[in-house]
Amino acid sequence: MRYISTRGRAPELGFEDVLLSGLARDGGLYVPAVWPRFNAAQLEAMKALDYNGLALEVIRPFVGGAIDDADLKAIIDKAYATFETPEITPLIELEDGLFVMELFHGPTLAFKDVAMQLLGGLFDHVLKARGERVTIVGATSGDTGSAAIAACQGKEAVDIYMLHPKGRVSEVQRRQMTTVIADNVYNLAVDGTFDDCQDLVKAMFNDTPFRDRHHLSAVNSINWARVMVQIVYYFHAALHLGAPEKAVSFSVPTGNFGNVFAGYGAKQMGLPIKRLLVASNANDILARFFDGGEMRMDGVVPTISPSMDIQVSSNFERLLFDMLGRDGNRVTETLKTFRDTGSFRIDKKLLEKVRETFDGARYDDNQTSEVIRNVYDTTGMLLDPHSAIGVAAATSPENRDHDGTPMVVLATAHPAKFPDAVEAASGVRPALPDRLADLYDRPEKAQDIANDLGAIEALIDETQSQNVPAR
Repeated sequence: MRYISTRGRAPELGFEDVLLSGLARDGGLYVPAVWPRFNAAQLEAMKALDYNGLALEVIRPFVGGAIDDADLKAIIDKAYATFETPEITPLIELEDGLFVMELFHGPTLAFKDVAMQLLGGLFDHVLKARGERVTIVGATSGDTGSAAIAACQGKEAVDIYMLHPKGRVSEVQRRQMTTVIADNVYNLAVDGTFDDCQDLVKAMFNDTPFRDRHHLSAVNSINWARVMVQIVYYFHAALHLGAPEKAVSFSVPTGNFGNVFAGYGAKQMGLPIKRLLVASNANDILARFFDGGEMRMDGVVPTISPSMDIQVSSNFERLLFDMLGRDGNRVTETLKTFRDTGSFRIDKKLLEKVRETFDGARYDDNQTSEVIRNVYDTTGMLLDPHSAIGVAAATSPENRDHDGTPMVVLATAHPAKFPDAVEAASGVRPALPDRLADLYDRPEKAQDIANDLGAIEALIDETQSQNVPAR
């Protein structure tokens, strides 16, 4: 398996180098040169596998022999031993034909754990084999940070610097990051938005001397391995609901587009996915794009679903690459226009083609709260605000299929990660699991920092030279 950049100017790499490099050297994102595909007989055989066995089958083609099957299976087993349910991503029927897939049973109560626990093991395996170490830099709108830190804390070959937008994540999200007191973990609270944090991370990767000096790597979904691992749970859901004989649709709460792009990847691999609903909050740049073909920045509005308070969705570049015929020059030109003017538009034929798979939907805070309340009143299930937006999109009359196609909502976070919003909507304050019951009493370690590339690079230079935690 070889990987190519969406900008077309970086060298092709194998799996291990893609894992460790994260962002391509031309600023693009890595994607498979050719999507692996499964036929109907292979999909049918997968139905007999448990989640770990399925993960091995789906991931193996992407690894391309870089890690032998026995080692890869051991990494998978160790990763998912940290989950609280043997199903890993259980499916629950909310109403006839409508299912919720709970992706939050990992260590930090969010879907990011599904990929990040495995990613940590992959990093560990490859770095030990090579005798190397890396400095991970990442940006988080809330959940990636805690999941990445949980996966990387204490690992000898990794230091991790996680940037989060100060005051724009929930208290539970923040504390899940800042209460990890480990010498290789550095939490940076940036005076800005998630998009600012994401831009800073990309700028560090594009600063070649800095990147090489610290052997930078990434755990954000700009890292292909994150998307690769998330593809597995689309297979898990669809195979349980009738694939390959029956198509399945998915509603995905979406900010940075990585989670829903994994669904697109699953479809490219032969899984019969009928539709992917891109469910947005008031920061609806993606919903507007799928409605009219224009990608236009309007500024970030704080909401009760903060992990989706994003305007520049990094992983959309991977879809754009396919939309533009895998022409890296066209991608580069389009994204330059977007950065320079704040918008770009695709033609009607391209929009019609992409809408054969994708639809967008937008819900504000009041609508989100109403869904949380109604679902609790009718079923007793508490939804976090992000998952509620997915349910809102899935249950909207214009989005419901009338041909019996099952619809799966990806429940991306435990409701206790957003207790204030959930309580305000439902009247019930969700409790943290027992293992996190003392979260509010744990000491925190973080550093406030300006939205300034020079300041952040200087901090990393200093702390790496001293090999002591940032204070």
